[in-house]
Amino acid sequence: MTKMTKPNSADALPINTILAGDCIDIMNGLPAASVDLIFADPPYNLQLKGDLHRPDNSLVDAVDDEWDQFSSFKAYDDFTRAWLKAARRLLKPDGAIWVIGSYHNIFRVGAALQDEGYWILNDVVWRKSNPMPNFRGKRFTNAHETMIWASKSEGAKYTFNYEALKALNEGIQMRSDWVLPICNGGERLKDAAGDKAHPTQKPQALLHRVLVGSTKPGDIVLDPFFGTGTTGAVAKMLGRDWIGIEREAKYREVAEERISQVRRLDKASLETATSKRAEPRVPFGQLVERGMLRPGEELLSMNGRHKAKVRADGTLIGNDIKGSIHQVGAHLEGAPSCNGWTYWCFKRDGKTVPIDVLRQQIRAELS
Repeated sequence: MTKMTKPNSADALPINTILAGDCIDIMNGLPAASVDLIFADPPYNLQLKGDLHRPDNSLVDAVDDEWDQFSSFKAYDDFTRAWLKAARRLLKPDGAIWVIGSYHNIFRVGAALQDEGYWILNDVVWRKSNPMPNFRGKRFTNAHETMIWASKSEGAKYTFNYEALKALNEGIQMRSDWVLPICNGGERLKDAAGDKAHPTQKPQALLHRVLVGSTKPGDIVLDPFFGTGTTGAVAKMLGRDWIGIEREAKYREVAEERISQVRRLDKASLETATSKRAEPRVPFGQLVERGMLRPGEELLSMNGRHKAKVRADGTLIGNDIKGSIHQVGAHLEGAPSCNGWTYWCFKRDGKTVPIDVLRQQIRAELS
């Protein structure tokens, strides 16, 4: 159950909680280096002048709230630098931040990120498949927003689940332009009067992609501009812990109710595709040590052209070559290199079994 409170001390990290108040003050009161990821949807400083009407003269429900209004660019820049400084203190050494914005603010935010010591990894364009039209007809339709993804510092490690994002994209490398609809229909939260609960509610699909791609189950995700809680709802569903900061009581109430209805996915559902490089290293000799393969046992190449015998030290011996599973395979094929794990197999009960099956058994135990 979430709580709406302020942190009591810098010693406790109030996970899965909505904190009420100014995000800068609250972040400065949280423990340093305690958060894995920050997703920030700050005020855009839209600088709207007067009401906006459709061609039929109906009023557009635009963003005219007090929290999006600043007296000058300098005031906005000072605010941006203050919250980015507080946010960077909270990130773990291998933590990262996402900031979303429009042309009104994202360039100023990008410069501030670099000035504060963050290292920009990508800018990602969220291309809206159903953008709001430009009713005045004097400019292009604003059909995208920009997200900046940055690590805590140059050379810092960070989480990037490349294979999981590739799987989301039907086996194709994920690009930096994402085509997703804006929040509408049943996903759009409404207040008691039937109006939008928040003017800039972000779609769950956007946060799903961000969190699957740049966090792991159990990570802590902070959103300093929590609004109606999209970050918290998606984080809870995906098995991540979260912290929200929101100063507006009406948004906190909506977020509280919304997140309480979210069910966390089971462990099996949270598993994602991983890079081979991220899996535990298993030496071929370990298969011999554990008796999964016996010294003197014969291995066959998957193409059926070559044979080699296993030795007690985990090397192979062929007709005129001794060495690792990779070296022997490369020599026999006359190739510059060879992945021995996918090259060799053995016989069991008359069936051909790739040696990589044994490696995956050990990896499963290590997991």
